[in-house]
Amino acid sequence: MDRVSSFDEPLKKLLGGATAKVMAEHLDLHTVGDLLHHYPRRYEERGRLTALADLPLDEHVTVVAQVADARILMFNNGRGKRLEVTLTDGSGRLQLVFFGHGVHKPHKELLPGRQAMFAGKVSVFNRKMQLAHPTYQLLDASDADEATEAVDAFAGRLLPIYPACKQLDSWRIAKAVDAVLPSARDAVDPLPASLREGRGFTPLPEALLKVHRPQTRADIEDARARLKWDEAFVLQVALARRRYADTQLPAAARRPVGGGLLDAFDAKLPFTLTEGQEKVSKEIFDDLATEHPMHRLLQGEVGSGKTMVALRAMLTVVDAGGQAAMLAPTEVLAQQHHRSITEMMGELAEGGMLGGSEQGTKVVLLTGSMGMPARRQALLDLVTGEAGIVIGTHALIEDKVQFHDLGLVVVDEQHRFGVEQRDALRSKGRQPPHLLVMTATPIPRTVAMTVFGDLETSVLDQLPAGRSPIASHVVPAKDKPHFLARAWERVREEVENGHQAYVVCPRIGDEAEEDGKGAKKTKAKKAAPDEDLEKRPPLAVLEVADELRKGALAGLSVEVLHGRMHPDEKDDVMRRFAAGDVDVLVATTVIEVGVNVPNATAMVIMDADRFGVSQLHQLRGRVGRGSAPGLCLLVSEAHEASPARARLSAVAATLDGFELSRIDLEQRREGDVLGQAQSGVRSSLRMLTVIDDEEVIAAAREEAVAIVAADPELEHLPELRTVLAALLDKEREEYLDKG
Repeated sequence: MDRVSSFDEPLKKLLGGATAKVMAEHLDLHTVGDLLHHYPRRYEERGRLTALADLPLDEHVTVVAQVADARILMFNNGRGKRLEVTLTDGSGRLQLVFFGHGVHKPHKELLPGRQAMFAGKVSVFNRKMQLAHPTYQLLDASDADEATEAVDAFAGRLLPIYPACKQLDSWRIAKAVDAVLPSARDAVDPLPASLREGRGFTPLPEALLKVHRPQTRADIEDARARLKWDEAFVLQVALARRRYADTQLPAAARRPVGGGLLDAFDAKLPFTLTEGQEKVSKEIFDDLATEHPMHRLLQGEVGSGKTMVALRAMLTVVDAGGQAAMLAPTEVLAQQHHRSITEMMGELAEGGMLGGSEQGTKVVLLTGSMGMPARRQALLDLVTGEAGIVIGTHALIEDKVQFHDLGLVVVDEQHRFGVEQRDALRSKGRQPPHLLVMTATPIPRTVAMTVFGDLETSVLDQLPAGRSPIASHVVPAKDKPHFLARAWERVREEVENGHQAYVVCPRIGDEAEEDGKGAKKTKAKKAAPDEDLEKRPPLAVLEVADELRKGALAGLSVEVLHGRMHPDEKDDVMRRFAAGDVDVLVATTVIEVGVNVPNATAMVIMDADRFGVSQLHQLRGRVGRGSAPGLCLLVSEAHEASPARARLSAVAATLDGFELSRIDLEQRREGDVLGQAQSGVRSSLRMLTVIDDEEVIAAAREEAVAIVAADPELEHLPELRTVLAALLDKEREEYLDKG
């Protein structure tokens, strides 16, 4: 068998159809290689008992414990039988219960003093923790062959506890691993020998043996260090190769021109740029001046002035004879950007028009819902080059849209755009345009290195002068209804002081849902991070607005804004809110990004536990944008001790988005943090945790960059090429493209 194929061997051949089917369906394990990379979650030492005191409710657990007592109880007038077994481990006690015909075998085997491994789902009955009908494996000598085998297998050893599922216990997975472990000898080692020896790493086959069947704790540490490094390194090589390939593409250099649009714009700014804006602008200008496409990620806190930095980059490109396009994820946001950019530019945005500046250019808006005449004119302005700047939604990517000379693409809130759209826009230039990606979701450095690893990163972390602090508080609506009443009083007070407020709800709530068209309902429900908390549907914009008009905010001007309104209607509401004609805007998360109304000082987020940490932080950033302090009230019915409430308290405790993104990552773990499009990375990260292994990722990136610079095609590293090819199958290639 050659070195690669033993890892590609389907599990069915070695384990039989039934086991292989469960592994494929429930654990996403299909080949020998997949199973060898399914690492133990933790290890138990024989004779050292798991803490029964710390068992999590409603989760599948594996515990090692001793039988304290076992008794058969009759019920139903003697017709029914129940076996109750009490386990102990010194830290706590746990009850097992078996019913009906299932009591005979455990009754004979689970005798007081016996030690065994038990697996099952933790529930509560009569205020006691219990496992109903757990599967178990004896760990002490008895006549049963299986138990003897277990003793031999586990005597004096560390027991690997695998991520398991209801259909397949940890020890059955351990047996399957035993069957494939000999194939570990065939592992293709991706690390160049010099790197492996230089860092003193265990060879890969040995690391796989040690991680699955360690003799000592030191074996585990050795194996983990090696396997983490492999994951980080292979991924960073893939990203470094993408960055290298990008530097080989040709692009027109767009160098700043003195006395042009940018200088005229800077001269009329009513404030000075922050140090951060100056620094990031310089990084961008340096990139634009090179003859290969810029690929830069601009991360900035909500309100840190990213749009200003992006606009200055666009003006530089227009000065150099090119055009710039800004892509926004929604029409509301595209209109908002268009409005704020034309306001910032003033007569400079009216090139060729009466009263426009001689140095000016046209700034056009292009969205799917525009009327035909306006659309025709916008398309004409783009193809002739009359319009230097265009702002739009993905309507910009349609075939009909032609540019005179597209030089820069700015993408707002990257995670909402797929790879196809990015490539379609890229193909609109004579040569690949420069690319600037903006995100207001703060991303910890290591996640940026992993998820956006093919982009260079710039960070704006100071807020411009004049931004006000935001006070945030959790409002426990269920435990303390008077707190909610006070929240509405606070909104009234803000309005009486001449300010405005937002009320955010997770759902729209209209006849489309009542008609039994359930799609929207499930969509709204899916946003709930703690599903089981919520038995009622999430609060809806239309209902909440109605209640507020009749009750707590009667007499104030209350309007709604949501994604299913006609674009003109949305624009009209936003305009009136921005002009101060609307006191309170009840909205869905359409206001999450980019909406800028400095006079809005208060925000009440209903069912706040239905939103993620970074989403709450984004929403909160809509207030406190002027000189008056902001107030954000997080209304929740979640129980005080629940994870949902812990999340809300974390958001209330800090305004630092990077700190919150760390908390978010720790709570949610990598799987869902890396977003919807990250299946590739998730399936390649088994051992590495993006949040804890910052040093490993940074070091791996450094090595990867050096290796790719010296040998871009990896001609001298065939093993690394083989492993990369396995990582970069179609799905993962797409993930990396989404950068």
